[in-house]
Amino acid sequence: MKSNLKKGSLQKIQDTYENLGYKGDKLREILNKDKEFKKIVKERKKELTQQFKIAPTEKKKYVLSTNEDYEILSKIKQLEKLKLTKEDKYLIKFVKTQLEHDWRKPILKTLSKVLKKYERK
Repeated sequence: MKSNLKKGSLQKIQDTYENLGYKGDKLREILNKDKEFKKIVKERKKELTQQFKIAPTEKKKYVLSTNEDYEILSKIKQLEKLKLTKEDKYLIKFVKTQLEHDWRKPILKTLSKVLKKYERK
């Protein structure tokens, strides 16, 4: 399936499908079928993989569709090598989830935990 957007950004293409009701795995499937989306992703990944050292498992797990995504992951990897506080480790773990294809689930899970914490009081 080809999107109606000519040379659109990845976010615009994704937004189009989300507005049509796709989310989670279904969104990922439809984006993997979109020729324009795949072409843009392939070009960007090739360019950015040369600049940043990204493991094959990370390429599969994370969207990494913009320069900023690669930069974020690079900084996360640098931080993970340091001795961090418990709070900073949690923050880094949470930030990492924002690079995942379905980043909303970790947000909802975290918000639910915080909400439960304060409902008990």
